[in-house]
Amino acid sequence: MNARILLVEDDAALAQMLSFHFEDQEHEVIHALTLSIAEQLLHSHQPDLIILDQSLPDGKGYDFLCQTISSGIKTTIIMMTAEHDLELAITAIKSGAFDFIHKPIKPEALDITVKRALDHQRLSRQVKALSTLTETSADQPRLLGQSEVMLNISKEIALIAESKARVLITGESGTGKELVARAIHHHSQRLGPFLAINCAALVDNLLESELFGHERGAFTGATQRKAGKFELAENGTLFLDEIGEMAQPLQAKLLRVLQEGTFERLGGTQQIRSNARVISATNRNLSDEIKKGLFREDLFYRLNTLHIHLPPLRERNEDIPLICKGLIQRICRNEGKPSIQLTQTALHHLQHYSWPGNIRELENVLTQAVIRLRGNIIEHTQLNISNPQQSVAMDNNIVKLKSLAEMEAEHISKVLRFCNGHKGNSCKTLGISRPALDRKIVRYDIDLS
Repeated sequence: MNARILLVEDDAALAQMLSFHFEDQEHEVIHALTLSIAEQLLHSHQPDLIILDQSLPDGKGYDFLCQTISSGIKTTIIMMTAEHDLELAITAIKSGAFDFIHKPIKPEALDITVKRALDHQRLSRQVKALSTLTETSADQPRLLGQSEVMLNISKEIALIAESKARVLITGESGTGKELVARAIHHHSQRLGPFLAINCAALVDNLLESELFGHERGAFTGATQRKAGKFELAENGTLFLDEIGEMAQPLQAKLLRVLQEGTFERLGGTQQIRSNARVISATNRNLSDEIKKGLFREDLFYRLNTLHIHLPPLRERNEDIPLICKGLIQRICRNEGKPSIQLTQTALHHLQHYSWPGNIRELENVLTQAVIRLRGNIIEHTQLNISNPQQSVAMDNNIVKLKSLAEMEAEHISKVLRFCNGHKGNSCKTLGISRPALDRKIVRYDIDLS
């Protein structure tokens, strides 16, 4: 026999199908309909592998998982469920599950998972068991989804959360990169805070002060000492959003902190040590930015120890129903509204729209609908989006829309022409700093002639 498998599943038809499937592969299969029977078989048969359902007549599979892990029994556990709960997936893997799969079961995918589990019996011991996790606040946005790619991302979060390694999160604007960063921090054991800063929202001098702090008198208006984010994030996580927008002089200072673990406040001489874990995010291709001379290659490798890429919402529209449910619940709490639901037609429109602004745009559309709603049902006519046919046309390039980068480049070019190439006046019109304008001119290869 290749392996002894304990199958804990109360669906008799599914259990029989899986038993035949594994027995054909020369595995020995023992079956339990309940957790109590599973506990007896666990001690009497000492299985190599447990395939464990989450919902059983006498309890939750997750509780059985925690009990088995905490008792020190050396076995590998794969959990399966019909529920699409990414928090449960993260929690289960962090608590010691080898993998987490969704029903309906795909035999080919299950075979791959079982082979990996049997080939790497010790893998679960490499993920530190956590029997209790702090629940996410009801008002805190959460990662939601049921697509395979989001399940894989949740597994990745579970595996890397407790590491000290830096993480680079990439993806289009509005895909939820900060949510991934918060999830990594939330599922780590770091006792300090999660602090976020948008590198594109501040001019260079202010960004440097926000990151490293300043001493009194360091510059005009510095009337007292101020601690920076690296200092305030002690024992916690510092999230650097839009890292691709950081000016090169500041990139050099950030690189030094990452290399040496120390920094100085602006105007100060005292060396301050920071153990904050740095997670960064960008919607840009940093490899292209490096080729253009806009981003330091050595900094890129310091930030990109671990990498997570978030796909755009249009590539995972099966996640939209769950995302909508979570967003509407939070919007209703914030607006003091009772429970609100979407009609199937409205949901169909949402799933067939291309969402150039991703989840951020979806949240805006739902917020508008909730605020204006007179009742508790959102119809498709109350959604401020294009119809599905227009969206499909855009996806098939029947209608070609410009990207945000193309629109930004065109707008900057127009402003520069209007100001006769005067960068100072152009900066005032655009509302950006001179260094930021110079970077964008290089990035978009804008002709100043």
